[in-house]
Amino acid sequence: MEFINTASFIKNNFLLENKTAERLYFEYAVSMPIIDYHNHLSPGVIAANEPFSSINEIWLDSDHYKWRAMRSLGVPEKFITGKEVSNKEKFDQWAHTVPFTVGNPLFHWTHLELERYFGIKTLLQPSTSTAIFDETNRQLLDKTPKGLLNDMKVQMLCTTDDPIDDLSHHKKISMSKEFGPEVLPGFRPDNIFNVQGANYMDYVRALGDVAEIEIVDFDSLLEAIRSRVNYFHQNGCRISDHGLEFTHASDFTHAKANTVFEKLLSGSLPTAEEESLFNSCLLYELFVIYHDHGWTQQLHLGALRGNNQKLKKQLGADVGCDSIGDFAQAKNLSKLLGMLNDKNKLTNTILYNLNPAMNEVFATMPGNFNNDKVEIQWGTAWWFLDQKDGMELQMRTLSNMGLLSKFIGMLTDSRSFLSFPRHEYFRRLLCNMIGNDIEKGLLPHDLSFFGKMVENICYHNLKEFIKYKI
Repeated sequence: MEFINTASFIKNNFLLENKTAERLYFEYAVSMPIIDYHNHLSPGVIAANEPFSSINEIWLDSDHYKWRAMRSLGVPEKFITGKEVSNKEKFDQWAHTVPFTVGNPLFHWTHLELERYFGIKTLLQPSTSTAIFDETNRQLLDKTPKGLLNDMKVQMLCTTDDPIDDLSHHKKISMSKEFGPEVLPGFRPDNIFNVQGANYMDYVRALGDVAEIEIVDFDSLLEAIRSRVNYFHQNGCRISDHGLEFTHASDFTHAKANTVFEKLLSGSLPTAEEESLFNSCLLYELFVIYHDHGWTQQLHLGALRGNNQKLKKQLGADVGCDSIGDFAQAKNLSKLLGMLNDKNKLTNTILYNLNPAMNEVFATMPGNFNNDKVEIQWGTAWWFLDQKDGMELQMRTLSNMGLLSKFIGMLTDSRSFLSFPRHEYFRRLLCNMIGNDIEKGLLPHDLSFFGKMVENICYHNLKEFIKYKI
């Protein structure tokens, strides 16, 4: 079927407010490949590389951004995460929701994704729901995960993987002869820090099993973790990530950390003070291990997760019930980075901030520790902030207090294979910001210089920073 273009608002100059911005985007940014160095895509789906069963599978079934918007509109939960209704009924409820998302990044993302992946330029709303549902499902019969990634010029991506993962899907991908991006694991050991969790010791035992190490004390726990880092390294991993409310940086000794772990082994829960000491020691030692392997480390800070306890018990984590937290960040972050720096164990680091009130804190922290051997980056606007205002504010603050020219750009941080137009969204905003400054006379009219800067931010800076051979 053919969709009429008259309803489309995403023109060639979308988000580009002047001719200089357009030239920067179309002559420099648009041709850059994508390195998506942090996302939550399923390596199993990529390894299988089978066409998707429906638009719901790829667009609605795991997207808690959309779930959150639908709940805010009062859509019954059965049409969001329920199993008793059809894909068409769920899609109709999303189509009903979309017009209400005007002003939310979901409105832009939804129509960018429909146009870039499916060539659909019709606005999604109840009157177009059936036609768009049918057309996307028809096209998906011929679209594979690797094909979708290739369409967006994704050159390499890093998934987010637990230390106990056997990485079998990554191995299958690496051996495949099908054309597609390089897919590498990312080490995400958050479960090691969840000492108050009901199943924490079960996780520790599973870690010991995969590492083939009996974990009987803190030293053997570190030995098991080091074994898994070695395993990930052998399978192409060069990046780690930690999702924390704030940086753990209490005073610790190994002996005291071992005492806390012995308490856990005996079946007792540590106090809040003991938990902080244990996690601080563990995080420091992990960062030392990353340094010794030449990895890049990431800290995603500031999320208050699982606020709706009822839904958390019903559906689990990552279901759209998280929010921005108001945790103190600067002192602990400075303390941890300083300890590592003092011992020459600080590796390349990316810091992500979720609370916009902390933007200046995160913009000024890297300059305390950057040198000719180590680079600390304030990463792109994250989660609730990866929208127009949030990205513009992050880049402007970075420009004011750091070096925008060295910025490593955008990532999706997404579970959706349709999320890669977010790189386009970011690149348009970047070019528009620089283009506006040039047009206002705040920057010289040197398109060659600023074009190269745009290319670097979109691709080259990151390629150099994360030390992958691409």
